[in-house]
Amino acid sequence: MSALIGTAAARPAVEPDFDPIILWLAAVLLGLGVVMVYSASIAIAESAAFSDGQSHYFLLRHVISLAAAIIAAVVVVQVPMRCWQIMAPYLFMACVALLVVVLIPGVGREVNGAQRWLGYGGLSLQPSELAKLFVVVYAADYTVRKAAHMASFRKGFLPMCAVMLLTGTLLLQQPDFGAFVVITTIAIGVLFLGGINWRLFASLLVSLLIGFFILIWTSPYRMKRVFSFMDPWSDPYDSGYQLSHALIAFGRGEWFGVGLGASIEKLLYLPEAHTDFLLSVIAEELGFIGVTVTIGAFAWLSWRAISTGNQAARLERHFSALVAQGVGLWIAVQTMINMGVNMGLLPTKGLTLPFLSYGGSGLVANCAALGLLLRVDYENRQMMKGYTL
Repeated sequence: MSALIGTAAARPAVEPDFDPIILWLAAVLLGLGVVMVYSASIAIAESAAFSDGQSHYFLLRHVISLAAAIIAAVVVVQVPMRCWQIMAPYLFMACVALLVVVLIPGVGREVNGAQRWLGYGGLSLQPSELAKLFVVVYAADYTVRKAAHMASFRKGFLPMCAVMLLTGTLLLQQPDFGAFVVITTIAIGVLFLGGINWRLFASLLVSLLIGFFILIWTSPYRMKRVFSFMDPWSDPYDSGYQLSHALIAFGRGEWFGVGLGASIEKLLYLPEAHTDFLLSVIAEELGFIGVTVTIGAFAWLSWRAISTGNQAARLERHFSALVAQGVGLWIAVQTMINMGVNMGLLPTKGLTLPFLSYGGSGLVANCAALGLLLRVDYENRQMMKGYTL
């Protein structure tokens, strides 16, 4: 018996194929999203004509979207990274085509003054969400292909700049300024990580800041959002309405929240409570502790993505490294923008909270990105075990 115990104790632990921390963090965020979307959407669903008063209207659709997102992640994780690198330019061209199609009158679906959706029957697709995913892959492929020209303005910087200008122009026509900011940040972030000349990078940052200022200055509705963000209480019933109620929700939550399901602001006071302003409902119902845990989960997930990319770089898998780091950058930037808007630190933008907010296209894109991250991690582990990919 002692010999058997000794043999069992000496047996090495089985190394998992995927990072368990990434899987657990994703499960926690997705599970929290289901609970909070249901809590935040009950009043909206019961009052909306299209839902026939069914309180579970948004919950049911969120669960269906989550199932599709998990399937997408499972499919993505089966595809080798070398295949993603081959497909990168074609996926990006397909995405640009969708961004053009959504602008065609009668084809794109307009909601709240923005033409961002393609739909048929009860199904809808938001191409800008897929654009975030495909920009990560394309920017990583471009940077690897142009590695020898990253210090060149004409051969390294200019082509990518032209591509981003095209994409940005299409996004601003919808208009979707929030997606434009996220996608631009992903692209320049991947270029920076890929070794672009620091002078070109600095010039790009200055140009972008000037461009963002011009876009805001020349657009009355963006200027209105900026001024309302600076002082939402000056016009709490119009331009400052969303932010003022978001701040009220944060204030009511205090340390431990008013309790799950007990939010007052979600009772038709806070617009988009189950999408863009879901964090405000979390703050009101779960308090400072709930918000801190949520922020911690996103920070940990982003850090694990960057760490996975760094590990791939050490294994000289440069495309995979940039993809993983791009995914981490995407999650971090979009999360910070959404949370900044909810907390009154940034002007109001139509960006959802990754993995949590209601929205099928965003959820599918987020989980597909998670599948890419897990694929990079899987191939890293296989290489460290001595297997040939």
